[in-house]
Amino acid sequence: MMRVLPGGLSARPGADAHLVDLDATVTTMEIDAPVAGRALVVVVDDRTAHGGVDSLGPLVTELLTEAGFLVDASVSVQADEVEIRNALNTAVIGGVDLVISVGGTGMSPRDVTPEATSQVLDRELPGISEALRSSGRVAGSLDAGLSRGLAGISGSTLVVNLPGSRAAVRDGMATLGPLASRVIGELSGLAE
Repeated sequence: MMRVLPGGLSARPGADAHLVDLDATVTTMEIDAPVAGRALVVVVDDRTAHGGVDSLGPLVTELLTEAGFLVDASVSVQADEVEIRNALNTAVIGGVDLVISVGGTGMSPRDVTPEATSQVLDRELPGISEALRSSGRVAGSLDAGLSRGLAGISGSTLVVNLPGSRAAVRDGMATLGPLASRVIGELSGLAE
């Protein structure tokens, strides 16, 4: 009788000593490279959604990867409530742990990300939004200090709105890292 191993490999009977080593190696790799969770980035920008150059999606993806997240994708949508809501809902249904939207949090008539996000959230986490605004203001990012962005939970997914500027994204991601880890840990039952 053959034993089937992960990856479709098989082992003959009596090869258990080799299997123990293989299992130990797999366990070590998991410990050495922890994944904070799966994430998706939604860039809200009319120009990017129409084929323009997206400079914020790759930045957020890079920062999430550095924080240990596996980024499923970065998608661009127009500044339209229905499109934003659909992108957020798709991410939540897809089972990601964290969705970060970038852009559309200001005061112009096209800045509708908070309105779309509020329709997706089950519960708001105002402390995260306040921390993002406060740290951005201290760091000198006017966009972050004036952001109407929300943060909250939809199902078992953390959803966070960041302003659409590089400075606000960099500061926001630095502030969000430990908060997101805590929320995701609690949602998955791993937090102490």
